[in-house]
Formats: sequence, C-alpha cells, structure tokens
Amino acid sequence: MKKYEFVENSLFKQINTGIYPAGTLLPTEEQLTEIFGVSRQTVRRALSILEDKDIIEKKQGSGSMVKKRNPAAAGGKVSVIVTYIDDYIFPGQLRGVEEVLSKNKLSAILSATRNRICSERRILLDILNDPVAGILVEGTKTALPNPNIDLYKKLAERGIPIVFFNSIYPALKDTLYVCADNRRGGYELVTYLLGKGHKSIASVFKADDIQGHERYSGYISAMFDNGLFVSDSKTIWYTTETKESLFDEPKRILSSIGDATAVVCYNDEIAFTLIKLLTVCGRRVPEDVAVVSFDNSSLSEMSPVRITSLSYEDKNIGSIAAGKLADIINGRKASSEIIPWKLMEKESSRSSARR
Repeated sequence: MKKYEFVENSLFKQINTGIYPAGTLLPTEEQLTEIFGVSRQTVRRALSILEDKDIIEKKQGSGSMVKKRNPAAAGGKVSVIVTYIDDYIFPGQLRGVEEVLSKNKLSAILSATRNRICSERRILLDILNDPVAGILVEGTKTALPNPNIDLYKKLAERGIPIVFFNSIYPALKDTLYVCADNRRGGYELVTYLLGKGHKSIASVFKADDIQGHERYSGYISAMFDNGLFVSDSKTIWYTTETKESLFDEPKRILSSIGDATAVVCYNDEIAFTLIKLLTVCGRRVPEDVAVVSFDNSSLSEMSPVRITSLSYEDKNIGSIAAGKLADIINGRKASSEIIPWKLMEKESSRSSARR
C-alpha cells in the first residue's frame, strides 16, 4: 500500500467509526503529517481522494470538514443480518432493533444466515448490488476463519457503516460492536459455584462461535486461578451442525460429566435440555448436579427446574447496537460497548447434596 493510500484508508476508517463525526474538522495538514509521519504532499493527496469520494469538503480558511451523511441514503434502508430470526433470544433483540430504527426513520431489511457462511456471502453480495444506508450484523461462525471478510471490507470501502452485535470477527479491525462480556461471565459463574462449595465443575460450550470460546476461557481461568485441575473430558463441545444431536447419547454426556457436582452451560437452551436429560437419567437438579448458564431467557423460567443464569438486566443488545448504527448514519459519534452480566439465582444451583 502506498503512503497516501494508507493515510486515506486510516482517515476513512476513523470517519466511518465516528472518531471524526459529521461536521467536525479533521486535524490540519501539518498535524496529519506529524500523526502519520509522511510528507505534506502525501497528506494533500489523501485528502483529495476523500474529497473526491464526497466524504469531506474543504472549508476556506478552516481546513477539511467531514460531510454530513444523508439518512435518506439508499432509501433509509438498513440491512439487519442475524444467525436466526425465530429461535431463542433473537425475537426480543430484533424487536429492539426495529423500534430504534423506526424512531430514526430507518427501515430494516431482515436476513438470516442460519449460522452458515455461504448464506452470509449471498446476503453480502446482494447488498453490494443494492446498497443500504447501514448494516447491523451478528457474525456467522465467528470462531472460525471467515472467507467473507473481503466482502465486509468492500462494503466499508463504499462508506456503508457496519455495527456488529453479539459477536465480531477478530480479522476486521476498527469495527464497532456491542457484545456481552462473555469471558467475565464464564469466570463469574465458576466463582459463584465455588462459593457454593462445588470443586468439580463440568461444562458445555459451542465451538464455532467466538462467544463459546470466550465463555470457556473465563470458566477454565477461574478453575485454574483457584488451583483446581480440570480434565479436558469435563468439557463437552458442540457446533451449529451437531447441536440437534448433542444429547442423543445420554451415556456419553453422563460419562463426560462424571463426578462433577455442577455444570456451566453455554446458554439457557443447552441448560434446559441438559436438565431434562439429567432428570430422565435419575440425576437430581440441583441436589446431585447444579446447572448454570447464560442469557436468563424465557427458557430459564420454563425449565422443570428454574435455571440460575446470567442476565443483561434491562439492556437489549439489539437496541443498543441499532442506536449506534443510527448515530453513525446521522453523523454522530459512536463507540463500541461491552455489556456486563448480572447473576439471577434460581433453583438449579441453590443446593447440593455432595461436594
């Protein structure tokens, strides 16, 4: 990459992520030469390209100003890309997205990838052919190398703002996102169980989404920090493709749990199914095995034994992410946000017959 291209790309990313909101002046040419360590001629060429792309405008005697975006651009349409539409926690998040977009006179075009990379690619190619004002996206199989990064970069180069929610792609730098503090959540669940006297704690995590890796990282770190050995066999991994058959072999699940007196689950959906399996197999929850999880969804209340689960409290990640995207589209500054968890203690972990 040539020096002027590097300067132009860097400034473009800073503008597109709200570091330099609409209506603000960029640093002077002299300041930019010091910031990037390049010549004034290089800076002028980079600014000229941004001006040609209608991203900035020269103000006589003032410098270069970031131009205001037009909220009606692309018909005020926002592409909302999620893994699933009607499963689990997504309906609540999507209601929050639609409410915020509507308040900002933006309309949502909803697409679901079913957590499949090929589906995500088709959706992104459609957006390239029919641009939108912005993109709100939940990443697909974010723990795996994603071949669609090239399309995200092309969309960003066209000036289309992108905000991720629930998960992100580590390969995309300078990306805005709204995510839960998943690693901390895993750590907090183990700390809670240790406080209840549990020392042998098994786990179930999702392998192809980054949330699963982060939650596992918190779980294993808390165990090691408390001087507890954890066998690899105590962690059960599953993927999008294997989720439906995860509990088809009860003997394998019970063998992995072994003598553990507690299990940390990836989410309420997994915890709900695990509790039913344990009950059928004659293992009492929580007397024999305590079960805890993430999300504090309706499933945590519908379970045969109400599930102790981490909650976002009154925060809706979809609403927050949609608000940040609307801010960028309207030329306001926005920044990434990590949402903390709060433990909601229920019957699935309140007592244990053995430690």
